[in-house]
Amino acid sequence: MTAPTVTRADDASRYEIRLDGTLAGFAEFERRPGEIRFTHTEVDPAFRGRGLASTLAAEALADAAASGQTIVPYCPYIAKYLKTHDVPGAEIRWPKR
Repeated sequence: MTAPTVTRADDASRYEIRLDGTLAGFAEFERRPGEIRFTHTEVDPAFRGRGLASTLAAEALADAAASGQTIVPYCPYIAKYLKTHDVPGAEIRWPKR
């Protein structure tokens, strides 16, 4: 088994994680001027329990931070990840609920 790969699929407005070429999960986002809003993260039940959601979040957030855009975590999983992990260079705007 190869390591999982995370790619940004701009046409689908999401980051995708694949394991051996198979789509295992995704983190959806919406772009607004100067910010990227993470709205939903999902891992296929067949791939759960392997730490893929954490890998997906880490790589998606690192890419978003590197772009210089403010991260707005509407997705509960992304919000939880940001509260428990440091993402170097990330500027975060917490949404008002």
